[in-house]
Amino acid sequence: APSTESYLDMERILTACVVMKADAIHPGFGFLSENARFAELCEKCNIRFIGPSAEIINKMGNKSEARKTMMAAGVPVVPGSKEPVYTVEEGLKTAKEVGFPVMIKASSGGGGKGMRISRSEEDFTEHFNAAQLESVKGFSDDTMYIEKYIEKPRHVEFQIMGDKFGHVVHLGERDCSIQRRHQKVMEEVISPELRKKMGEVAVKAAKAVNYENAGTIEFLLDKDKNFYFMEMNTRIQVEHPVTEMVSGIDLIKEQIRVAAGEPLSVSQEDIQIKGHAIECRINAENPKKHFMPCPGRITNVHIPGGNGVRVDTHIYNDYKVPANYDSMLMKLIVYDKDRASAIAKMRSALGEVIIEGIETNIDFQYEILENEAFQKGDTDTGFIEKYFPDYIK
Repeated sequence: APSTESYLDMERILTACVVMKADAIHPGFGFLSENARFAELCEKCNIRFIGPSAEIINKMGNKSEARKTMMAAGVPVVPGSKEPVYTVEEGLKTAKEVGFPVMIKASSGGGGKGMRISRSEEDFTEHFNAAQLESVKGFSDDTMYIEKYIEKPRHVEFQIMGDKFGHVVHLGERDCSIQRRHQKVMEEVISPELRKKMGEVAVKAAKAVNYENAGTIEFLLDKDKNFYFMEMNTRIQVEHPVTEMVSGIDLIKEQIRVAAGEPLSVSQEDIQIKGHAIECRINAENPKKHFMPCPGRITNVHIPGGNGVRVDTHIYNDYKVPANYDSMLMKLIVYDKDRASAIAKMRSALGEVIIEGIETNIDFQYEILENEAFQKGDTDTGFIEKYFPDYIK
C-alpha cells in the first residue's frame, strides 16, 4: 500500500502493538523514525519508542531550531539565517548578508527534499519557491532557512549514543560524500586525523540537548579542514553497519539497552576504531536513465559472503519490488585492514552479487570504485556530478 496507508499510519501501527502486547517499537530509518508526534503517542500508549524523546526530536528535527541550539552551545555552524524564513524577501535579505552562493533548505526537510542551491540574486526567487513548495508537499511545513553554500565539501557524520544517565559517547565518523541529489550512495570511514576534534564537538552537541539513544551529528568539512554543524538525525542511520564493523559494537542492541533504561555498555575510552569499512547501497534503479526507479519481480538472487563481508537485505527469489517505497534493496558492507584493501574487497563482493529481473545500480557502484579520484580519496559531495555528469539530469 502507499506509505500513508501503511508505515505512516500511526493508528494502525499502535493498534497492532496493543493487540500483540508489544512493549516497544524500533522505528528504523525513514517513515516515522523522526516523527515527534509518533514518539509522543507511543509514550501515551505505554509503548517504549526506541529513540530519543518527542521533545528532543522536535528540537533537533527542525533544522532552523537545531542551528540556534548549536550556536548557543558554541558548536560551529555554517553562516546563515538565525531565525526561520517564510518569504522570498526574508530569504533574499539573508542571502545577501552571507553572500552567494547559498543553500536554501526546508526546516523539516530530509532525504534531499526541500533543498536548492542559489548562485545569484537572479535565480534566488525561483529556487526558493521550488524548495518551499517541495517542503509543503513533503512535510506540510513552509518554514525555510538559508545558509552559506560551502563549495566542494565533504559530508562527514559522527555516530553518537547517549543514555538517560547523561553519558554520551561517539563511535567515530562516516564519510557520506558520494551522493546524488543529496541522497547517499556509498559510505565509509575517514582517516583518524580529525576524529578526536570532531568527535569531541559531536559529543558536546549531543550533551547540549541531553540526548538519549542513537543519533548522528552531521558536519560539512571544507578543503581547509574547517568543519561546520549541518544537522542532526535523531535516529539510527542506514549506514550504521559501517560503524559497527570498525568499532565492534552492535548499535541496535545498544539502542534497545538504552531504551530499556540501562546505562551505555561502553565508555569513550573503551571505543577503539580499527581498520576500514565501506558500504554500498544497492538500489532498484537505472543510473543511465537518471536513476529512474525500477520496481518489478526479482527472478534470481545470489548474495556474497566470506570474511569481512556483511549483507543486510530483505529480498529473495521471486520477491516483488513495490513502486510505493524507497528503492534500496540491499546494503553490502565490507571490512578490511585499510582503505585500499577494503576497496579491493568491495569490488570482489560486488562482482558476486546477482539480482536478475530488474535493473540495479550495481555496475554504477563498481564504476565509482574504479574511479581514480575515488581511489585516491579525492571526494566531495559533487563527486558524481563531476565524474558521471551523464547520469545526472
